[in-house]
Amino acid sequence: MTDSAVNYHQVEFTADLCIKCNICTSACPVAPVTPLFPGPKTVGPQAQRFRMNGERGSDSPDLSVDYCSGCGICTMVCPHGVKIMEMNTRAREKLYDGKIPLRNRLIARSELLGKLGHKFAPLMNWGMNLRPARIVVEKVIGIHRDAPLPKFKFTSFREWFARHKPAAKAPYRGKIAYFHACAGNYFETAVSIAAVQVLAHNGYDVILPQQTCCGLPLQSNGEFTAARSCALTNLTSLADCARKGIPIVGASTSCTLSLKSDYREILQVDHPDRDLVAENVYDLSEFLLMLHHRGELKTDFKPIPENDLLYHAPCQQKAHNIGQPALDLFDLIPGLRVKLSDAACCGIAGTYGLKVEKYQIGMDVGAPLFQQVRAAGLDKPAICDSETCRWQITHATGARSVHPIQVLAAAYGIARL
Repeated sequence: MTDSAVNYHQVEFTADLCIKCNICTSACPVAPVTPLFPGPKTVGPQAQRFRMNGERGSDSPDLSVDYCSGCGICTMVCPHGVKIMEMNTRAREKLYDGKIPLRNRLIARSELLGKLGHKFAPLMNWGMNLRPARIVVEKVIGIHRDAPLPKFKFTSFREWFARHKPAAKAPYRGKIAYFHACAGNYFETAVSIAAVQVLAHNGYDVILPQQTCCGLPLQSNGEFTAARSCALTNLTSLADCARKGIPIVGASTSCTLSLKSDYREILQVDHPDRDLVAENVYDLSEFLLMLHHRGELKTDFKPIPENDLLYHAPCQQKAHNIGQPALDLFDLIPGLRVKLSDAACCGIAGTYGLKVEKYQIGMDVGAPLFQQVRAAGLDKPAICDSETCRWQITHATGARSVHPIQVLAAAYGIARL
């Protein structure tokens, strides 16, 4: 938990710290590409004062708040600690007032979709590639016909782990809990496999606590009650690990951020071990770099064929306030050159860029990043910590996109990149 952490009730009052410097609007990736979003200052702290005073009715936020992507850049750049993204996300929940469109309910349930869909992976993947079917889905439900949808894996990560759990290598470091999240279990199993193999290589006995969706897709679509249910399920399971001093790590930087801060600042989850769990959660690269600083990370890395790669730090990763630990880890790989992208955002923002009315906004937001990926070479993998960002990068450019842990696994000789 960082010094800037606040509780649920303090978030709305941070609006009084706003001095209208406009740095949030200047940094916002959405406001410059669409007139539908006037900027984070306007729909955030400025509108929050009206909402708190009841002048517009506390349950009637301006409709433009729905065009906030929730990237969190505004909160990160605010020099006075105003929780802009957090108050915008909570305003969106009031905007919907429980009347969630079918489209939003569907795309927000990634755990359910993954659980049902992966058993029929070949059929599901085939159907999602049918142009007529995608057009019908766009017209009936509102998911853009070109939006990047993930590919189901027939064998889930948990099923793979039950048969192929990697043994911890010497020296033994203890147990570690892996939070694989929905994508890591049903869609991007290669990332989760690389993660547990690298952790085992470094002496950890990996365990998989019971878990469900982190709740972020539900939260982003205004379904706070369902998101809180997910949070309570996860906290109850993870609390046992936290009380035993077992570190909790995840490869999905969005999901680990939810565990660290969203449960407290946005969802107001009431659980006795909420803060204890948050204090024991680590983003995967954050944890591995911490091991290196303690002299516990194995550095038997070998050069990999790929080089001069581009790394994009996604918005949610930046919101951890941990720097870019993946870049420090890449420096340990002999001869590897990685350039940090200076693009602000890929534009997908979880489920935001899937929606028909926001798809082009997302593509326009991500245009600078896509240009940099193309300049780096489409024959090389782009590197990014967030699964939805990776899908967006591949969709927009055709370049393969990988997680930092896959680069490390390749350098360890555990897997091919």
